[in-house]
Amino acid sequence: MKSTPIACSSHILSSVVLLWACFLSAAEKPYRSPFDAAFAPDGQTLAVSDRTAKRVILIDTRTWKIANEIPLAGEGTGVTWSPDNSRLFAAERDANTVAEIDAATGHVVRHVSAGIRPVGIAFIPERNLLLACNSVVPKVSAIDLNTGRTIASIPATRDPYFLAVAPGNKLAVVGNLLPAGAADQPGHAAEISLLDLEKLSCAAAVRLPAGSTSVRKIALSPDGRWAYAVHTVGRTNVPITQLDRGWVNTNALSIIDLNARALSATLLLDRIYEGSADPWGAALEPDGKTLWISLAGTREIARVDVGALHKLLAGEITDKHPGIWQEIRKDPSRRAQLVNDLAALYAAGLLEKIPVAGDGPRGIALSPDGNMLAVCLYFSGKIQVLDTASRSTIAEVSLPDNPAADTIRRGEMLFHDATTTFQHWLSCATCHPADQRMDALNWDNLNDGIGNPKNTKSLVYSHLTPPTTWQAVRENMEISVEAGFRHIKFREPAAGELDAVRAYLRSLKPEKSPHLAPNGELTETAKRGKKVFATQGCTDCHSGTLFTDMELYDVGTRRSFDNTAKFDVPSLIEAWRTAPYLHDGSAATLKEIFTKFNPKNKHGQTSDLSQEDLDALVEYINSL
Repeated sequence: MKSTPIACSSHILSSVVLLWACFLSAAEKPYRSPFDAAFAPDGQTLAVSDRTAKRVILIDTRTWKIANEIPLAGEGTGVTWSPDNSRLFAAERDANTVAEIDAATGHVVRHVSAGIRPVGIAFIPERNLLLACNSVVPKVSAIDLNTGRTIASIPATRDPYFLAVAPGNKLAVVGNLLPAGAADQPGHAAEISLLDLEKLSCAAAVRLPAGSTSVRKIALSPDGRWAYAVHTVGRTNVPITQLDRGWVNTNALSIIDLNARALSATLLLDRIYEGSADPWGAALEPDGKTLWISLAGTREIARVDVGALHKLLAGEITDKHPGIWQEIRKDPSRRAQLVNDLAALYAAGLLEKIPVAGDGPRGIALSPDGNMLAVCLYFSGKIQVLDTASRSTIAEVSLPDNPAADTIRRGEMLFHDATTTFQHWLSCATCHPADQRMDALNWDNLNDGIGNPKNTKSLVYSHLTPPTTWQAVRENMEISVEAGFRHIKFREPAAGELDAVRAYLRSLKPEKSPHLAPNGELTETAKRGKKVFATQGCTDCHSGTLFTDMELYDVGTRRSFDNTAKFDVPSLIEAWRTAPYLHDGSAATLKEIFTKFNPKNKHGQTSDLSQEDLDALVEYINSL
């Protein structure tokens, strides 16, 4: 290929990345954390991204030996191949790029800009077009690989994480990790975005059942009719004491009818006394009849007979399928009740769960013939390969030089582990997903009484900004961690577990705001907003380097169900990513705090601000 300025700069960047990798090998070695996987179209190579080691690993599927390790410029997240096996693409999340890799040589040809924090990616060969989910802003970047330039930023709902392209390359289906809007509104839930790839625009958004969040992988049927999305479902109007038998948290598979652009059904992956916490990966066998799902919180994978499931949903049922399936045959509208039925899949013999050989199963991939399933065991640093017919293990590939887990890493593992929770319904990460900090939902955790749900807080700098609850019931992060084990996970913590989780939370650091200028400084609008922030009383409470005085105040936001008018002053660090706002999540945006919920100026002197000053104030807060 011809040498271009882009390619030259890419080779320089690749050299820098390689030198950095050598430096790391001589100093502190990173953990090995396989995140996503994809078989080459010819089935002879398995590509696996390693998020923490910032690499892509190529595994020869004939020998199950590592053939190559390719350094990346950032955290390795989504991976995808070109149909001719010649090119491999790997998202580099914290570098805001995607690496284009020559599969034959393992050399990075170039690093193309891919928006903000790319995770899920997809390649459209006919147009040499790459799609990248910007995981912390509501956009999907469309990148023309002929020029390396982004030709469109397609709107999504919120925090698009993974996507899949339907046959024909006219439609992309995007899973939005978190809900947008006010958390106190009925039906608050994450959505599936449907992108028109001819117009490079959002064609529709399909809302999932109320309380749905943490949407991860998307799988599509071979005929392009159905999309399958895995996610959690929170019953946010039920007190946490009712965790038993899925009354509070459940874990789901949603089926989207792409012809109708509507939700067909949501079914639960749980059993009556056993949750399937934190579903993550989804892969459909080539014939479209069997769906595989990784259950990140419970060290399992699930196998769902979706071929038979569609027949049941259509009312093609025999007497051996009792309960709700008989009701659906008589009245198809009863399908909406499946989201509340823990027995529907299991009792019909459509759900099978299989333990895996490690911690944190995330990305999964099926071989082109559907005979092998590769499972990325994130915290164990290895890939397990299963025979899909027998469910037996074909191979286990351990990534080399994986250091023993220290206290922080053990805490991270515990934070994501639902097996330490009563009946395995949830992990800490269910409500505090690591990348997004919080789930955007309101929960009734009973630490301040019953019937007054509060919006989930971010845990970044929670050890520096006590108290940790909206009404200061928990004095600090350390007490909150212990209370979480006892009163949310319903388990007495074992020796060392509390210290490990606390160490992990102390290790969390804020990420650079996408609202800053390219040089990392405040924009001119944000500089104006900083002056507004200082002159309109905001610094009276949001003071210091963490933007909180850690006190409780009445800012006029008490609701009818609240038992107090005073609430904690939250830190404004990373406020750009923690919507909705206020103690009850009633403000969908920062701007609504000042225009809709501050009529008496108890929350800063904002009622008389001009539109320009309001926009500048919001831009400044979003920059922190």
